[in-house]
Amino acid sequence: QWQLVESGGGLVQPGKSLKLSCTVSGFSLDHRAVGWFRQAPGKEREGVSCISNSGNSIVYADSVKGRFTISRDNAKNTVYLQMNSLKPEDTGTYYCAEILYCSRSYVDYGSWGQGTQVTVSS
Repeated sequence: QWQLVESGGGLVQPGKSLKLSCTVSGFSLDHRAVGWFRQAPGKEREGVSCISNSGNSIVYADSVKGRFTISRDNAKNTVYLQMNSLKPEDTGTYYCAEILYCSRSYVDYGSWGQGTQVTVSS
């Protein structure tokens, strides 16, 4: 059974940082890309970033470029999302999901984690 578990969310003030982790089990990250998505109450799920299996191909949403950094450690079966200069509009539940090749559409992804809440507020 393929499982993904997100962690690292929390309540932070605007301008601060958080680092999310997505740890997988039941499969190897060597052959899967991983995407991060977020969803705010009443809004559609939004793609944040995706990293290829090798880490050589990375995409970001325009809203997070220059502030967020995705990375992976296949030996630890973990993908990270470093979030800096957080804004209130970054608030939402953050999910990771696996796919063969990165896609902007969440419907293309296979297994998902349960999500971790990020709240940016003063």
